[in-house]
Parts: sequence; structure tokens; C-alpha cells
Amino acid sequence: MHRLEGLDRVAERCLATERWGSSVVCMLADAGITSTGVGYFSVVVPRVRRFQREFVSSGRICSLEELAEAELGELMRVWGNRRSWRAVVEIAGVLRGYSGSDREALRRWAASSVLSRWRSDPVGRIRGVGINTFQYLRMMGGVDTVMPDRIVRRFLQEVAGISAADEVELVKLAEEHARGAGMSAAELCFTAWVWSCSDREKAVEELLKI
Repeated sequence: MHRLEGLDRVAERCLATERWGSSVVCMLADAGITSTGVGYFSVVVPRVRRFQREFVSSGRICSLEELAEAELGELMRVWGNRRSWRAVVEIAGVLRGYSGSDREALRRWAASSVLSRWRSDPVGRIRGVGINTFQYLRMMGGVDTVMPDRIVRRFLQEVAGISAADEVELVKLAEEHARGAGMSAAELCFTAWVWSCSDREKAVEELLKI
């Protein structure tokens, strides 16, 4: 498995729940916009940065409590997909029940989550939350795993010769392969994302800033 310099640090920060300046509400915005399948570096990152400027840095939405009570119309000024924002708001509502600390809430939920039962999970049951969003949130909550999205799926097939019809099985195979390659599963996931970019060095630099 080819390792790209810097992605081990990206994965470590992700698993430590330290992305986006350790703002869990920004992590949820990231997951919600990413769930629509748009380009991560071209669309998701700029939109989350705008969300961070307009809502987090301004002090308007700084906690899960505030995000759970946010108006969808206001959020849609940043990204005009009502379904994804509704899911983000509902996720915030579920997570806030796990702890008074946003970081601890995400990490406690992630620690209690089970991949094989993701559909019945309190977060997994939310409309608009698929297995990719579920897995992404688990990663940012400290679980060393991967998202079985189309980019990761293609990367595993082309680089490692790994494929599976079932998404849960693909995640398990990817986790095993990452261990065999001497890297975390999260690093493998970010490697796949960067591998799909024309300018990989720039993509890594971007991820290191998040």
C-alpha cells in the first residue's frame, strides 16, 4: 500500500476528534454536505469553511445544543440542500443526549455504535444518514474505520484488489488490509480520497489544514 506523507497525521487528528478546530458542529456540517456525494475539496471544504465563519466564529452556532435548534433556512444559505441539513440538525439532537461536552458526546456515541447494526443505531435511523455518513461520524468520533463510498471502493479494487458486494463486508476487509499494510483504517480512507485527486500534494496540504 502506497503511503502518502502527512496522511498519518490527518488520520490521527480525525481519530482524536480534532478536525475543524475541534468543532463538532463543523464536523457534522462536513458529514452532512459530504453525504450528498459532491466533490470534497471543491465543494465540501469551502462550504464548511463558510459555515465556520458565519456561524461558529461569529458565536451563533457553537454547540450541538444550538445546532439542534438551528433554522434550516438559515443553514441553507451556506449549502442549499434541505435534506442534508435536516439530517445534521437531527444528528445534533441525538448526540447532545450523550454528554454535555460536544466532543465527549460524539466520542461516546461512536464508542457505543456497532457497524453491523448501523441501521438501528439512533444516528443511523435518521433519514438522510446512510452507511457512509454513519462511518464518517464514527471516524471523527474516534473509531478507526473507513467509509465504503465509491472512491474508497474504487481505490480498494484498483490498488489492493479488494471488492465486496456488501458494504459492511467491504469495511471489514478494508480494516484488515489497513492493519496488514501497517496503517490505520482512517489513513487508508484518506489515502483513497487523495489518490482520486489530480494534485495529491495539494489535497494532503488541504487535509492538514482541516
